[in-house]
Amino acid sequence: MPIFDRSSRLRLRRVFRRRRRQVEDISEVADAHLDKHLFRRLIRLIEVRRFIFSWLGLVLLLVIGVIIQIRALDAHYKTPQPTSGGNYVEGVIGSFTNANPLYATGSVDSAVSRLVFAGLLKYDENSQLVPDLAESWSVDAKATTYTVKLKPNLTWHDGQPLTADDVAFTYTLIQNPDAKSYLQTNWRDIKVEKLDDMTVRFVLPNKFTAFPHSLTNGIVPKHKLEGVAADQLRSSRFNTVEPIGAGPFRFDEVQVEGESEKREERVGVTAFEGYNAGQPKIAQFVIKTFKTEEQMIKEYENQQINAMVGLAALPDQFSTDIATKEYDPKLLGEVMVFFKTSEAPLGDVSVRRALVLAVNKQKVLSRVPYPLLPIAGPLLSSHVGYSKTLVQASSNKKKAEDILDKAGWKVSKKTGLRTKNGKPLQFTLISRTNSEYSAVIQGLQKQWQEIGVDAQVVLQQEQELQSSVAQHSYDALLYAISIGPDPDVFAYWHSSQADPRSLTRLNFSEYQSAAASEALEAGRTRATNKVRSVKYRAFLKEWQKDVPALALYQPRFLYIVRSPFYGFEVNSVVSAADRYAKVENWAVRTENRYQ
Repeated sequence: MPIFDRSSRLRLRRVFRRRRRQVEDISEVADAHLDKHLFRRLIRLIEVRRFIFSWLGLVLLLVIGVIIQIRALDAHYKTPQPTSGGNYVEGVIGSFTNANPLYATGSVDSAVSRLVFAGLLKYDENSQLVPDLAESWSVDAKATTYTVKLKPNLTWHDGQPLTADDVAFTYTLIQNPDAKSYLQTNWRDIKVEKLDDMTVRFVLPNKFTAFPHSLTNGIVPKHKLEGVAADQLRSSRFNTVEPIGAGPFRFDEVQVEGESEKREERVGVTAFEGYNAGQPKIAQFVIKTFKTEEQMIKEYENQQINAMVGLAALPDQFSTDIATKEYDPKLLGEVMVFFKTSEAPLGDVSVRRALVLAVNKQKVLSRVPYPLLPIAGPLLSSHVGYSKTLVQASSNKKKAEDILDKAGWKVSKKTGLRTKNGKPLQFTLISRTNSEYSAVIQGLQKQWQEIGVDAQVVLQQEQELQSSVAQHSYDALLYAISIGPDPDVFAYWHSSQADPRSLTRLNFSEYQSAAASEALEAGRTRATNKVRSVKYRAFLKEWQKDVPALALYQPRFLYIVRSPFYGFEVNSVVSAADRYAKVENWAVRTENRYQ
């Protein structure tokens, strides 16, 4: 029997036709929906394209306007701010010979040493003692024992730890006479003891009120120098080629250009990331040396260096340069004419007294085109012991002439100069070649000539002058000395410092006075300011009576630098190298940041 009979086939056909009609109806409905909701709207979209494009253009303009406004406001609220990086080249008059802090004394050597090495203490921007490597220091009731505790995690530039061993090694080395350090005098008879890895004790034989100021010299690494014989230390490669310190910058290299008078040196140092006060912002610091001011000024004018050190005044060509800045921190020192009291004719106190009385200080200083602060003795007005009643008399030409007449120095009618026993009253006055000293010396020379005294002036370049100063090869010396905030001027006026065997010979007048020396010793060993004042006044009386020098004025330190330059906040300095009090904050690069 067949599976599908006729009636079944007819039924299936009806079902198929019905389903096909349903599909066709659905297709027609879909077509109608597409036509109504898509194709007709697309046609309308094309018809309104101008309207849409207009709106799109308006929206685009609004977006562009917003972007421009945001950028304009961004520039308004952002300002250039100092940032890390960049190179800095500083020009300095002089030459590089030694970075070791046990020997560095010249302007260049002191600068390099200060950048590379760190001391237990240092001077801040106001010339006050603050910790550097030290975390703290204390003194006992007798004021003879000082205890210094180091900061934790100190390291040398080569990554080795810096401990109390290095501190004790440094000062023991200074005390060694074979090392011949200029610092030895201040460390004689002081006992240095390591208490532990972080603590050092200094035991003084007597009270020495100014002792903390002796802790500002750089510390040297024991692991690098313990194998060097003390008598070979001054010529060690460590001093010039491989110095390792713990200061803000690590030593890089020395480059030498030119010869003789055109010789220039570039001493490069790079920022030390492990410096205890934080990594300096300047990436590389270069000190470039010059023999003359003219050479340095030319390099600055050609923008080969960023700053100049050693000029007495801003050169005229930069007076209207808005990119050039002058910094003029107060220098705690004195400029004097030191009379060599050990030889004729300045060995005669009458001659020295007459020379001082003949000088009208105001007229002399007025020859300098900027203000200078006059001084009238070996102490500054800010020092303990200073007295307005114990000042050096001057500006009395008539009295000066009377003193010379009584001393047997008579005026020659032929030459106009004074003579005694057939010898003219003349002497050689040396100083450094610069505009300030030249102006001052010309004023002095003229006023001394008016009383019949011949001062023969010799101006020398820095290196030559330093040699003359070291050998005391002069009759009189116009020179600036650094004193600092403490009145301890032992090094300049104590009799022991006039001895040729003295390591420093900073007693430039070769002044010998038992009474003055006794007063200086007493002044530095008293704890209270009241007692110190009494002792220093006794010294001032002797100094005033013996007239070993002519006190002129307080020097200024001029730092000339080109923008951009940020972070220099120094108000006073003990020495020129103290301009680096916060060198880690200096910056020469900027980036725009929100205020």
